[in-house]
Amino acid sequence: MDHQPKFFENLSGTGKAIGVLTSGGDAQGMNAAVRAVVRMGIYVKAKVYFVYEGYQGMVDGGDNIVEVSWESVSSILQVGGTVIGSARCKSFRTRGGRLQAAYNLVQRGITNLCVIGGDGSLTGANLFREEWSGLLEELAQKGQIDEEAVKKYAYLNIVGMVGSIDNDFCGTDMTIGTDSALHRIIEVVDAIMTTAQSHQRTFVLEVMGRHCGYLALVSALACGADWVFIPEYPPEEGWEDSMCVKLSENRARKKRLNIIIVAEGAIDCHNKPITSEKVKDLVVQRLGFDTRVTILGHVQRGGTPSAFDRILASRMGVEAVLALLEATPATPACVVSLSGNQAVRLPLMECVQMVIEKVTVLFILFTYLFRSFENNLNTYKLLSHKKPDAELPMTNFNVAVLNVGAPAAGMNAAVRAAVRVGITEGHKMFAVIDGFEGFARGKIKEISWGDVGGWTGQGGSILGTKRTLPAKYLEKIADQMRTNNINALMVIGGFEAYLGLLELSAAREKYDEFCVPMVMVPATVSNNVPGSDFSIGADTALNTITDTCDRIKQSASGTKRRVFIIETMGGYCGYLANMGALAAGADAAYIFEEQFDIRELQANVEHLTEKMKTSIQRGLVLRNENCNENYTTDFIYQLYSEEGKGVFDCRKNVLGHMQQGGAPSPFDRNFGTKISAKAMQWISKKLKETYRKGKIFANTDDSVCLLGMRRRNLVFQPVAELKTETDFVHRIPKEQWWLKLRPLMKILAKYKTSYDVSDSGQLEHVAMHSPKEAETGAI
Repeated sequence: MDHQPKFFENLSGTGKAIGVLTSGGDAQGMNAAVRAVVRMGIYVKAKVYFVYEGYQGMVDGGDNIVEVSWESVSSILQVGGTVIGSARCKSFRTRGGRLQAAYNLVQRGITNLCVIGGDGSLTGANLFREEWSGLLEELAQKGQIDEEAVKKYAYLNIVGMVGSIDNDFCGTDMTIGTDSALHRIIEVVDAIMTTAQSHQRTFVLEVMGRHCGYLALVSALACGADWVFIPEYPPEEGWEDSMCVKLSENRARKKRLNIIIVAEGAIDCHNKPITSEKVKDLVVQRLGFDTRVTILGHVQRGGTPSAFDRILASRMGVEAVLALLEATPATPACVVSLSGNQAVRLPLMECVQMVIEKVTVLFILFTYLFRSFENNLNTYKLLSHKKPDAELPMTNFNVAVLNVGAPAAGMNAAVRAAVRVGITEGHKMFAVIDGFEGFARGKIKEISWGDVGGWTGQGGSILGTKRTLPAKYLEKIADQMRTNNINALMVIGGFEAYLGLLELSAAREKYDEFCVPMVMVPATVSNNVPGSDFSIGADTALNTITDTCDRIKQSASGTKRRVFIIETMGGYCGYLANMGALAAGADAAYIFEEQFDIRELQANVEHLTEKMKTSIQRGLVLRNENCNENYTTDFIYQLYSEEGKGVFDCRKNVLGHMQQGGAPSPFDRNFGTKISAKAMQWISKKLKETYRKGKIFANTDDSVCLLGMRRRNLVFQPVAELKTETDFVHRIPKEQWWLKLRPLMKILAKYKTSYDVSDSGQLEHVAMHSPKEAETGAI
C-alpha cells in the first residue's frame, strides 16, 4: 500500500504521565514490554511511572507508584516474569477500591495507563475507564480533589497488551509469553524423548491450558506427539480404543517411545475431565506399556523470554505509547496485538467479549475466532494418524523432495510434513540426498511414512544439503527425473533453492522433464529469500544469537566498562544482526542495508562513552558479516579499542556456524511443518490441473512457485515474478519489512532517530474468520 510516511516526532508526550502495570498471571516477555513503554515514554518526553504489584499497588498507592528513569529498566529484557510484580486484587473489583486507585493516579497526574495482562486484567481496566469521570466527581464531592483536577484529568486513556502464556486472547495471533512457554515445553519433551527411547517408555505430559489448548496442540505438532487432548476438541466416543490402537501400531513400526500431551483442561465428549493420570492408567491396563506422567506446571511460566517474545513485547510496548499519545476522549480503549507480522490495534471490549463467549458457550466457534488454531489442529491430525493403505487414494504420481543451500533448523520438520501429506494425498514420495548435486548422481530413493518419524526435533538436514546450483547438471537431473518418473518437485532451501528453480524453469524449453509443478519452501538462517517475510531456521538462529548475547552481557556486567563487538551471519542480509540487537538490547547494529561511515562509528563510540558515565557500564554492538567490506569486525574492534581507551575496553566474538546448528525452535518446527504441508497440497492441486492424456505437462509461470508469508498471509508466488523484487548481486530482497523496526532498536538504545508510524494508529475490528479464511490466513 503506497502511503506518505508519517513520523512520530509530531507526537509529543510533554505534560503527560503514563502508568505501566502488569496484572494477573506472569508471562515471559512482560519485562521487555515494560522496558519499551518506559523508554519510549521518556523518549517522547512523558513522565513514566511503575505501578508495583498490579491493581493492588494502584489501590494501595504510596511507594507502589513510582516515577522511573531510563536506567530503571536496564538489564530486565532477558529476565522472565515481571520485575514490577503482579498480584490478584479483590479490592479493585469494588467501587471503593477503584475510587482509591483513581485518587492515587490523580495525585500523580497519571491519565494514561498501559496494562499488561490477560482478559480479566484488561476487562478491569476498561471498567475503570468507563467509571473514571464518575469516580473523579465522587472524589471532588468528598473534598479529596478540587474541581480544577476534575477538569484537568477528565479522561483516562487505556491501552492493553496481552501477556498470557495460554495464547487465549481473541484478536491476536500470539500473546506475550506463549512462544517462551512453548520453548520450555519443547525443551522438556526433547529431554524426555532420550530417556523414553532408552527404556521403550510411554510418557504422558500435562501442560497448562485450562480453557485453551494452544500450548498442548502446538507442542504436539512441534514434537510429533502420538496423541493430544485439548479442551476445544473433545475426543469422540470410544477414543480409548482408538488411542490404544494407534500406540500399538507405532510400537509395531519399531517406534521405541510414545508421547501423549494433555492440556490441564482437557475434557471428553460428556464434559468429564481427561487427566494425565487417567490416560496413564488406561495405557498401563490396556497395553501394559511402561508409562510415566510428567506435569510441567509453573516451569512453563519461568525462564528467560525467547527472542520472539522480546521482539513482540518491545514492538507492542512502543505501539502502546503511540496509541496513548494519539488517544482522544472518543477513542475506545484498545489492545495492541499481532496479526501475521503486523502490529494492529483492536477495541479492547470486542476482544474481551469474544473470549468470555468462547469460555462459556462457543466451543464450536473457537476455530472461527482463532485463525491459526484450526490450521494447527488440521495439520496435526493430518500428520499424526496414517490411514490404512486401503483407504489411501492412488494417484500414481511421484513427488521428489530435496534440501538446497546451507542447513537450517526446521528443514527436517518440513521434509516430514511434505512426505506425510504427500502419502496421505496418494502420491509416492521420493527423497533426494545432497541437493541438486545428489539428484544428478542418482541419489534418490522412495521414502515412507515411518522413515520420517522423529524428524521434527532434529537440527540440520538429514537428507543432506549442498549449495550447488542445477545449471551444470541439467541433463543429468532431467535423466533422473525421467528414470524415476518424477511428476513434481518440492525444494526446501534458501537463496540457492530460489536460483535453482529459476534455472530449472528457464530450462523447460530444452527439457520436457522440467515441465512439472515445482514449489519452494524458504529455509535459511539468513532470512534473505524474496517473497517471504520469514524463512525456516531464522528463528532458531535468532535465539542462538540472543542467548549468546545474554551471556556476553552478563560477562560485561561483571567486568564493567567493557564493550563487545559480535559478528553475525546472514550474508548481505542484516535480519539476524538487526533483530538480534533488538532482542538482546544492543547499543548498535551495523548492516549492509543501511550504509554507515566513519562519522557514524565515531558517534557510536561517543554514545558508549556517555553510557559508561551512567550505572549501565557495558556495551553490545552487533555487526552483520558483510555489512561493509572495509569496516570489518577487526577494524571496528580496533577503532573502538583505540577511541575508547581509558573509558572502556573491547572484546570481539564471531558467532559463526553455531547459528546454523542446534535443535529447531518451536516456531521453526511449527512454521516448517505447516508451510510444507500447504505446499504439498498445492502440488496435488497442480498435478490434477496439469494431467493431460496420461502425462503431466506444466510450463506456465504459475506452475513454479515460492510459498512465503507476506504480512498476514501465506501466498504462492511464481518465482519469475519475484525477479523484479530481487537484488541478485547481494542476494537479498529489494524491500525488507524488518527495516521498519530498525529505528525501534535505536530508540530503545537512546539514539535520536525518525520512526515511520504510517502503519500505526489504525483501529481494526475483531473479525470472525471462516474456516476457508483460516486456511489462507495466519499460520
